[in-house]
Amino acid sequence: MKTDRKTRTLTLALLLLPGFALAQAPQNSTGAGVSKPLPLTPRQVEGPYYPTQKLADRDNDLTRVGNGRSAQGQELSLSGRLVDEQNTPIPSARIEIWQTDHRGIYMHPNDSGTADRDRNFQFYGEANTDEAGLFSFRTILPGVYGSRPRHLHVKIVPKEGPGLTTQLYFKGDERLSSDGIVRRLGASIAALLLDPERRSPNELHAQISFVLRRN
Repeated sequence: MKTDRKTRTLTLALLLLPGFALAQAPQNSTGAGVSKPLPLTPRQVEGPYYPTQKLADRDNDLTRVGNGRSAQGQELSLSGRLVDEQNTPIPSARIEIWQTDHRGIYMHPNDSGTADRDRNFQFYGEANTDEAGLFSFRTILPGVYGSRPRHLHVKIVPKEGPGLTTQLYFKGDERLSSDGIVRRLGASIAALLLDPERRSPNELHAQISFVLRRN
């Protein structure tokens, strides 16, 4: 099991990256206060591949299992913030992600290819938001399967109040326009698009803000 110290170090490193931006509250014409609530993050279907079994190692670094070898694929770091409609941070919420490996295979009995999955990949991870609502993950760029675009599944479980299940996509993915699940989002797809930057030869970095109804 990877340690909490590693998790804290990863979070700090992501926050120190140039260009990291937190969700900002809209200002009224005088620049004082919030003029209107922030739009809620769109919900999406959970899909059929939520893990039926979770590895003992389920931390926020999916790129390896325990102290094993690194998973195959393009590394992707994801940093974000969870707030309510008034841009108030939501701490101590559990953020879950699950996805395919680099070949588009899930760790799930309903995936016919699961026996051939990358066993060095963790497939599922968890992170808790801190007092500022911040969280981070290290994973890989998910592979594609069928006709679906690349995507990450996300479930947000706050300490109190309703949670949220959704999916994240990648800006510029040609499969977005033909995906029925995405088309139902309309213009709100913008809130679920990641636009990764290359921060090193081996790593992409993306960021996201989630807005959750408090009660």
